[in-house]
Amino acid sequence: MPIAPEFLHLAYPDQEFPAYLYGRASRDPKRKGRSVKSQLEEGRTLCLDNNWPIAGEFKDVDRSASAYARRKRDEFEEMIEGIEKGECRILVAFEASRYYRDLEAYVRLRRVCKETGVLLCYNGEVYDLSKGADRKATARDAVAAEGEADDIRERNLRTTRQNAKRGGVHGPVPDGYKRRYDPDSGDLIDQVPHPERAALITEIFQRAAAAEPLAAICRDLNERGETTHRGKPWARHHLHAILRNPAYIGHRRHLGVDTGKGLWAPICDDKDFPETFRTVQEILALPGRQLSPGPQARHLQTSIALCGECPEEPPLRSVTIRGRTNYNCSARYDVALREDRMDAYVEESVITWLSSERAVAAFDDAGDDEKARRARIRLKALEGQLKDARKKARTLREDGKGMLLSIDSLAELEAELTPQIEKARTASQPAHVPEILRELIGKPRPDVDRAWNLKLTLPQRRMILRLVVTVRLFKASRRGVRTIEPGRITLSFFGEPGFKPAARSRA
Repeated sequence: MPIAPEFLHLAYPDQEFPAYLYGRASRDPKRKGRSVKSQLEEGRTLCLDNNWPIAGEFKDVDRSASAYARRKRDEFEEMIEGIEKGECRILVAFEASRYYRDLEAYVRLRRVCKETGVLLCYNGEVYDLSKGADRKATARDAVAAEGEADDIRERNLRTTRQNAKRGGVHGPVPDGYKRRYDPDSGDLIDQVPHPERAALITEIFQRAAAAEPLAAICRDLNERGETTHRGKPWARHHLHAILRNPAYIGHRRHLGVDTGKGLWAPICDDKDFPETFRTVQEILALPGRQLSPGPQARHLQTSIALCGECPEEPPLRSVTIRGRTNYNCSARYDVALREDRMDAYVEESVITWLSSERAVAAFDDAGDDEKARRARIRLKALEGQLKDARKKARTLREDGKGMLLSIDSLAELEAELTPQIEKARTASQPAHVPEILRELIGKPRPDVDRAWNLKLTLPQRRMILRLVVTVRLFKASRRGVRTIEPGRITLSFFGEPGFKPAARSRA
């Protein structure tokens, strides 16, 4: 059986006990638990009182010891290596749960301590794992620690679901917000727009809603000396994470899904900001939206128009020789046409189409297809399944022994159904038309012409081309022809045979 530290010299006379100290703490936002620092200080005091020289100290901060841990305990691994090398005679921690909340970790530590003769000290008692009684005692503590970890996880899952249902704040602080805590209890009160960073986040949304490339926004922010709230230079993935986050319009997200209005205010008090956010989502969802790093586009149809001669229809690229730019096939160089002539032809045709009833009809009919109808049916079925599961998790069995569905089973089912529900919801919605395009469809020809040539930037024009038309360039009837002959450029508009969404591009 275990013995008290002060009697260790009686049980093991004429022996020294070089000690390893170990401290660990999981995330503790309220700071009510014992910190790693205080655990180690208590261990040092124990060693000093009993004349145990300290051979090493190890600590894992913000690291779980349970089977659900996502990050490795680096210093725990280093400590195990030191024990195997015989560098200590006793291992000291505050309590059993500091070592392990997982039986596999306990078995591993017990084995290495038994093989090397290292004693285990916690809760003010010393265990010799070469003795069967001590192994049984520490095994009971390990089972209790693992059970406590399971209870903590179940409570956390329940609290998270309840918090999501009421729209409470959860997770990392979004850039542009700050959080307020109760000075006495440490409880989270709410989150509010940051007085300095909120304007920067609002600017990012406004520029993205105007179809400005994310790479261009990053370059500008970095040139201005702006950084993320973590002090890092801006990169595309930073912007993408911000622009996709419904927290900025005051909505809660749970398991990756927007669950409705939260208990905090939008990042911007402008009444039109929710529409700005929706426009950004539509732009980011465009099939031709550039998501990977690449050079800023300088030509209207580069990587958008296609070569009609090649079966695989590779995109055209721009080539400038002696001051004159041509669009060329990027694969076999079998088609070429001067950029200014091709741009003028395509722009004139697109402006005419946008102002026509054909464009109005094409987008009016876009969301009423059979695929969307089937997606709506599937969405209803999936939502019903999840609703039924949640009801069972709140309903007691007739024998009073637990609920009809356990919390763990519900969590697994939610994790499985949530992405399916989100996918079905997206497919069931009518085709979104970004505001910048909606303002052009069906408007008088002079108004569309004026907006195209005077208001729209090059990235905005490229975005509209991807949305409304597939351009194909063919060979001229004979070598040396520089004019645009009938059939040399074909245009397949949205909703017509031959139209296909532009592929994702690096250009």
